Amino acid sequence: MKILLAPSETKKSGGEAPFRLEALLFDALLPYRTRLLHTYMNILQKKDMAELSAMFGLKKEADIKMHIKDIIHEPAMKAIERYTGVAFDHLNYPSLSPEAQNYVDEHVILCSNLFGFLRADDMIPEYRLKQGASVSDIKVEKYYQEHGAALMEAYLKDEEILDLRAGFYDKFYKPTKPYTTLKFIKEGKVVSHWAKAYRGIVLREVATAGIETINDFMKLPLEGLSIAEIQTKKNRTEIIYDIEL
Repeated sequence: MKILLAPSETKKSGGEAPFRLEALLFDALLPYRTRLLHTYMNILQKKDMAELSAMFGLKKEADIKMHIKDIIHEPAMKAIERYTGVAFDHLNYPSLSPEAQNYVDEHVILCSNLFGFLRADDMIPEYRLKQGASVSDIKVEKYYQEHGAALMEAYLKDEEILDLRAGFYDKFYKPTKPYTTLKFIKEGKVVSHWAKAYRGIVLREVATAGIETINDFMKLPLEGLSIAEIQTKKNRTEIIYDIEL
């Protein structure tokens, strides 16, 4: 089983290893990543505040300037540790047992707005790129869909898929084979903050239990959640949870 997870716009600083673009998932994406990264770096070097503001999703000049750096030569850390935000806070990867951390490293695929498809333990530098922002004339989600979706299909052909991403990331890759996704509702309403939190909580429980199949996932008790409904449409099965807190 593989688990698809969205990234976060916020990142942890620091790192403990050199960044190697060629070491990331999918060798075939290297020329496309290289082009995108060079385009990104050229924008940083121009220091056009209006362009950087749109690309970073930031308004204050001081905040923008904090992210103007030579990321190619910045230290790298595991992608799963680099990203912060609600889902990653609730996953709390550093506090997992070594076995659960290994599970995450081996089972989770992230979708970076800059680097595309990543294994959880791929080593990446700190960077800033707003979800949905273009890098010059490159529409990132379309770019990675065009050059990477077929690679993902081949990579996942023998795997069951648990998709914990936000819907936006379907634009990068949407499985054509059967897959399972989750929805979280509270008092009849979809709540985005709790959805992010529970994606992290669910991943933590799945990793701790070492779940290997969707069938085993369905049997996993999740504190504070109860299954309200299961809907299947074409190749997509959606498990709808009631938040009981």
